[in-house]
Amino acid sequence: MSAGKNLHPGINLGHSDPAGHHQAEPVMFGFWIFLMSDLVLFALLLATYSAMSVHGVAGGPEPRDVTDLASAGIETALLLLSSFTIGMASLANKYHDDGRRLLQWLGLTAVLGIGFLAMEARDFASLIAEGAVPQRSGFLSAHFTLLGCHALHVAAGLLWMAVLVLQLMATGLERALRLRFMRLALFWHMLDIVWVAILTFVFLYGAAG
Repeated sequence: MSAGKNLHPGINLGHSDPAGHHQAEPVMFGFWIFLMSDLVLFALLLATYSAMSVHGVAGGPEPRDVTDLASAGIETALLLLSSFTIGMASLANKYHDDGRRLLQWLGLTAVLGIGFLAMEARDFASLIAEGAVPQRSGFLSAHFTLLGCHALHVAAGLLWMAVLVLQLMATGLERALRLRFMRLALFWHMLDIVWVAILTFVFLYGAAG
C-alpha cells in the first residue's frame, strides 16, 4: 500500500511523515478499541441514570430540580470550542515540525477544559449546598456518578496534555510524540461526543420533565 493512503482512523500523516503514518496503523486501531470500551462504560452510566431518574427519586429532588440549562449551555460551548482547538492542534501536528503551533492550540484547549471543570465544580457545589447530595437518592447518586465520571475523564485529558507539553519542550515534535498526540485528540473528541449525549438525556430531558 502506498504511504499516501489513509491506513488508520485519525489524522493522516502520510503527507508529512510516511514512516509515522505506517507506524500509526496498529497503534490507532488498538486505541479505538479502548475508546469503544470506554463508550460502553458511559452507555451503562446513562442507562442507570435513565432508570434512576424515574424510579430512584425517593421523594427527593427530581431531574428538573437539578437542571441548570444556562450552566449546561456554557459548559457545552466550552467543550465544543475545545474540540475545534484540538482539531487545529491536530493539523499543526501534521503540517508543522517546530511544535510551536501545536503548543499554542494545546494551551488554548487546556484553558477551555479547565473552564469546563470549573463550571462543573460550581454546579456540584451548588447542589451539595442545597442538600442534593449523592446519598440522598439513587437518582442523585446516578447523577453525580455520570457527570463526575465525565469530569474525571476531562481531568485525565488535561493531565495528558500537560505531560505531552513537557515532552514536547524536552524532545521536540518527534514521531512517538506525534502518535501520542493523535491518541489524545481522539480521546478528547470522544469526551465531546459523550457530553452531547449527557446534554441531551440529563439536561434537555431533565428540563422538559
